[in-house]
Amino acid sequence: MSGTDFDLIVVGGGPGGYVAALRAAQLKLKVAVVEANHLGGICLNWGCIPTKALLRASEINHLLHDLGQFGFEADNPRFDFKKVVARSRAVSKQLSGGIGHLLKKARVPVFDGFGKLAGTSGDKRKLDVKLADGKTTTLTAPHIILATGARARVLPGIEPDGKLIWSYREALVPEALPKRLLVIGSGAIGTEFASFYRNMGSEVILVEVADRILPVEDEEISKLARTAFEKQGMKVLTGAKLGKLEKGSDTVKVPVETGGKTEIFEVDRVISAVGIVGNVENIGLEGTKIKVERTHVVVDELCRTGEKGVYALGDLAGPPWLAHKASHEAVMCVEAIAGKHVHPIDPTKIPGCTYCRPQIASVGYTEAKAKEAGYTVKTGRFPFVGNGKAIAMGEPDGLVKVVFDAKTGELLGAHMIGAEVTEMIQGYVIARSGELTEAELQETVFPHPTISESMHEAVLAAYDGALHF
Repeated sequence: MSGTDFDLIVVGGGPGGYVAALRAAQLKLKVAVVEANHLGGICLNWGCIPTKALLRASEINHLLHDLGQFGFEADNPRFDFKKVVARSRAVSKQLSGGIGHLLKKARVPVFDGFGKLAGTSGDKRKLDVKLADGKTTTLTAPHIILATGARARVLPGIEPDGKLIWSYREALVPEALPKRLLVIGSGAIGTEFASFYRNMGSEVILVEVADRILPVEDEEISKLARTAFEKQGMKVLTGAKLGKLEKGSDTVKVPVETGGKTEIFEVDRVISAVGIVGNVENIGLEGTKIKVERTHVVVDELCRTGEKGVYALGDLAGPPWLAHKASHEAVMCVEAIAGKHVHPIDPTKIPGCTYCRPQIASVGYTEAKAKEAGYTVKTGRFPFVGNGKAIAMGEPDGLVKVVFDAKTGELLGAHMIGAEVTEMIQGYVIARSGELTEAELQETVFPHPTISESMHEAVLAAYDGALHF
């Protein structure tokens, strides 16, 4: 093969793309990555990682102002907001550089440029790459994986302008902490930013068009999250309809209608967090058999598009739009290309995590969805207030809820809110992946004292056996 001919080309270097390349290299495929911006994609550079660095800072700020419960005193704790933001960017830069090192170690060439499908040449697919220096080169391979990701959805009237109205990008690198902030959208992105800014001291208004925040979560979890946010001083508006925004020199007036009444909020900044759209433009989909629905590429269970030899994964393809889903798809897709036997991913076994305060994590069916699917269910709940470790940590607000099939004992879903639940949910993910029933979970020994004991107690509660509540 020449320096432009490969077994596999991966377009995009995010959590789906770079993982696909690394797995391909392990399987002795000659593979290349084409990346137009930064290795690590949105997740490492403008999403998962930098937001967690910011949220960690806000958790520390909250703790510093709540030291009295632990017997400590600190006069006038304060922070340097520019340093908080700078640390977040440094964390992203470190990890992005680490991916470059991994690809170099695996001898995977990275073409810094924008890739576009360009037809076929014999049994090979062609990809034109406009390089960073302005030149164009053509790469060939029998297989091309599209992992170009997604970007923030923009709604008419609330287009980000870089100053008064922010997308997640501007919200990650503010020059100063806004005193008053309105967040539109209460999915994971919206609630995480609302939580960060509120815990750093901003007055926050969280606006959601649906009848409850975090609408994809179990209804009980949504209600508890709203209670927690309001307890922290956040104003939460659901079933809301936005009017026309009126921009001033350094403030924005936002009319919000709820319950037939309209209130006008004057805030310093607005964050729009109303979903994502796939990056399907200018990548050569025209004239192919690749279908696009609602800005996302349609694929089958093995990430194959309608065009032979072309695959799509991660945020470019179907939901759930999560980095860990993209990485798992990448391994599955590459192994299938390499001729290995693979198992399609079951979306109900993919965990979702939201890193607001309190944290939220879930996997599988909500109680409502399980009933809609025709299951007769048994549910169990255990509150953190009955858990010794949670109380000792000063984190008694939380809940673990489990949903079982009453007929078979299959764990259908698990839903959690509280401290460190994003680290604990994997226990239930393994249970679902391993097709464990209530019997195995009840017999599992959980360590004491840990918050994870609440997971065991919730299972026991579903079968009338909870011991500590």
